[in-house]
Amino acid sequence: MRGENDLPAPGDKEESFGSSGAGLGGDSESGEAFEALFAKRESADPSTPATEARRHFLIRIGALAAVSGIGGFAISRAIADERSSGEPVGAKIRYGLFVDADRCARGCDACVRACNEEHGLEPEHGIATDPQWIRKVTLLDRRSGRISTLPLMCQHCEEPPCVDVCPTGASFKRADGIVLVDKHICIGCRYCVMACPFQARSFVHEEVTDPKPWSPRGKGTVESCNFCVHRLDASKESEGSASRARPACVEACDTRGYRALVFGDLNDPLDPVARAIAERGGQGLRPDLALDTKVLYRGV
Repeated sequence: MRGENDLPAPGDKEESFGSSGAGLGGDSESGEAFEALFAKRESADPSTPATEARRHFLIRIGALAAVSGIGGFAISRAIADERSSGEPVGAKIRYGLFVDADRCARGCDACVRACNEEHGLEPEHGIATDPQWIRKVTLLDRRSGRISTLPLMCQHCEEPPCVDVCPTGASFKRADGIVLVDKHICIGCRYCVMACPFQARSFVHEEVTDPKPWSPRGKGTVESCNFCVHRLDASKESEGSASRARPACVEACDTRGYRALVFGDLNDPLDPVARAIAERGGQGLRPDLALDTKVLYRGV
């Protein structure tokens, strides 16, 4: 039996990331608007399976907006431009995370606790609305009976749906591939929360007390894993080079001796994360959506 935070079992098509609800088809006005907007950003052949998968995914999200009452404002400004100026690192770098589920210990939440401490999160109520940048989930393969546990966070997609649907541009992707939220212009519409097929974003429901200076947070805004970007930017050795700093979750996992998380520059074949993927293999979640996620898993 899976808990409420558990992921669907592999191969279970009825319950999967990004599954649409009953009646959320692609024939609504919202769905048609999203298809038109999405087509403007696609440079690939629209007949390819990957393009079709992403298009139908956003069509379902558009229909969900109509059902949820978010309205035409979000639809009319759904495509946000990626920011290209003022970036602390260049586009040559692509930060990514490798997760070895075979080394992720059941019952261990060191990565979750490290993230909460680093960013001043206070999940004090133990309910679904608590801030949650990383959560541990359980996978059950019903065919083999194999059980896996793994951390789930923002997947830092190369084609992030959250950026596609943000009406103000608050959700954006940096030149180095890290997906962030600009809290100054986030209006709390939560459209990105619905668009994310990994349920990786949290909405701040309560006043934030004593926030960390490097991790601004505020009531009424959306937030998610940012790869501890403050660490990366503070320790960057030179322009165009990848930082050697690591997110808090990766350090915590290493401290416990599990070494299930490896972080670094995916574009550098000598980087530990690129070497780990080359040696052990890894794949992104929901490849059918063609989001090109930068968190890759082994043993899932």
